[in-house]
Amino acid sequence: MNSLIIQNLQKQYSNGVQALQDVSLEITNGMFGLLGPNGAGKSSLMRTLAGLQSVDSGSVLFNGIDVLQHPKFIQKHLGFLPQDFGVYPKVSAYDLLQHLAILKGVTNANARKEQIHSLLEKVNLFPQRHKEVATFSGGMKQRFGVAQALLGNPSVIIVDEPTAGLDPEERNRFNGLLSEIGYDRIVILSTHLVEDVRNLCSKMAIIQNGKIILQGKPNVLVAELEGKVWCKQITTSELAYYQSEYEVIASYYREGKLMVQVYSETTLADFESVEPSLEEVYFSALHQKVGML
Repeated sequence: MNSLIIQNLQKQYSNGVQALQDVSLEITNGMFGLLGPNGAGKSSLMRTLAGLQSVDSGSVLFNGIDVLQHPKFIQKHLGFLPQDFGVYPKVSAYDLLQHLAILKGVTNANARKEQIHSLLEKVNLFPQRHKEVATFSGGMKQRFGVAQALLGNPSVIIVDEPTAGLDPEERNRFNGLLSEIGYDRIVILSTHLVEDVRNLCSKMAIIQNGKIILQGKPNVLVAELEGKVWCKQITTSELAYYQSEYEVIASYYREGKLMVQVYSETTLADFESVEPSLEEVYFSALHQKVGML
């Protein structure tokens, strides 16, 4: 069982932005979802874990070793799929994996070839192995990104906003691939898409302004909101009133009608009760209606 213990990470950029504020998490084998809006600090945390940036204070222990002090230790065990996965022009999928495998220390030629073929089969790209990666569709590039992240059989895989820009079919295919690889290693899924975390992750955390504001198991967090979320149809002109008088967690349109969703621990007259989902957990946390669990 692999263990990643993140303790009290602090990071402030030179422009004064506090990217990480006292971030602490414990992550073991399986899919872990890091959920938050754009600019919340997800990528800063992922880059820190990958050894791509330093922090002002704190520690990251991977299987007992502080990887901030010994970054090469986790890099030996790490697969990383960044949000923007660049590729070389005029290089085939097989040749690029060959190059990356050598960089990752897979030195035996026969073992390297066998591993590359196996990974291309796993991500359903073996028929396209001789095609240039630069010509792949967005979904194919992301699946290729998973293949390169799996080179060397890493114990920790980080994927940063992996389904952004993919069509629904490619998202489903990609998520199925992620779920397959998450049984015997740590897979950290960093995303702003609640649906991906709901579908894939058994544990999660929500980050906002560089701070972990909620963490736990998705089903437990959803259960905590049972009987506390209410909605009502309103007019646009009434929205400001409800925002001032109620703990509004979201407003949205349903069949062309404006709905307001509020948090309340007591029954609200003229409101209908909402069966909570992870979306309600997410929006409640961002609006600070639920506390750290």
